[in-house]
Amino acid sequence: MPVSAIDAISPAFQHTKQQLIQPFRAGQWARLALVGLLAGELHSGGCNGASFQMPARTSGTEHFLGLPFPAINPALYAGLIAVVVVVGLVLLLLFIYVNSVMRFVLFDSVVAKRCEIRRGWNRRQTPGLRYFGWQLLLLGVFIMGLTILAGIPLGFAFAVGWLKDPSQHLVPLILGGMLLFFLLLAFVIAQFLVQVVSKDFVVPQMALEDISAFEGWRRLWPMLVAEKGGYAGYIGMKIVTAIGAAVVLGIVATIIILALAIPLGGFGAIAVLLGKAAGLSWNLYTISVAVMAGTALVALIVYAIALISVPAIVFFPAYSIYFFAPRYPALYALLHPMPPPPAPPLAMGTVTGPEPIG
Repeated sequence: MPVSAIDAISPAFQHTKQQLIQPFRAGQWARLALVGLLAGELHSGGCNGASFQMPARTSGTEHFLGLPFPAINPALYAGLIAVVVVVGLVLLLLFIYVNSVMRFVLFDSVVAKRCEIRRGWNRRQTPGLRYFGWQLLLLGVFIMGLTILAGIPLGFAFAVGWLKDPSQHLVPLILGGMLLFFLLLAFVIAQFLVQVVSKDFVVPQMALEDISAFEGWRRLWPMLVAEKGGYAGYIGMKIVTAIGAAVVLGIVATIIILALAIPLGGFGAIAVLLGKAAGLSWNLYTISVAVMAGTALVALIVYAIALISVPAIVFFPAYSIYFFAPRYPALYALLHPMPPPPAPPLAMGTVTGPEPIG
């Protein structure tokens, strides 16, 4: 019998507790942090690094950082920008692919209560590639939708002259802006729902039955239509629990960021002062070292946040699994396997072992 969104919370909590602390295994915790980070299941509480500011009074570092950059040919600038754009696109595609495969690795890890990254990565290449194509399609639809929804109204406003003298057309601009805002909001919410439903209810079907995302949606759609209230309750409850987790983890993450950034920032300031004393200035090498050091610091902070987010990384997939399992027999059978049949009773006089010698 299908369970409600509230009823699925308790078994998800129990599952999380059993997987993480009964018994506690540091290696599994570390692997789950990496898998959850790459699978996009990191609930960091919406930490915004821009709101954190280091002390701004260091006269020596200001002098060093204020040194002018060397003059570079504009054509070289253009080439560097083109390289950065191409590399950025390649890295984006690579991350989406890794994210797609790791989504299945996380599903397997939660169901089996055991995280095996290498085995899961090798095993889930085919469904991961299919989900990669699905995610690219969603990304394309999202970009195209934003372009159409924002481009057409802006083009119309420009064509009729509203943007040339906006003070003379405040009423249509305000009303049109409000309408455009709500249209964009509805589109973004719809895109968000498709992504959530895909990873929570389509991925299990792809993992267990080797089907495409389109086939998974074709099978899921009648369930959504037949039980609108149940799935709407699930989405609402997931939002509520995600907000609660974000608040708690955000406080802990802020403490971790401060604990890591302050001493490491101090080391960085010392390095800058030493560089100034040695007569260094900004050039290709010092910029490269600074970028690598900053990247390493960001990676360390992000992974530290992932480590403290492991309970959420396990709980939210478990929550979707326990909600969906009663509605999807293949998943229910995986969670609740049938016990093996009892052995038949031995007949009277049956010899159960080797006969004694002598």
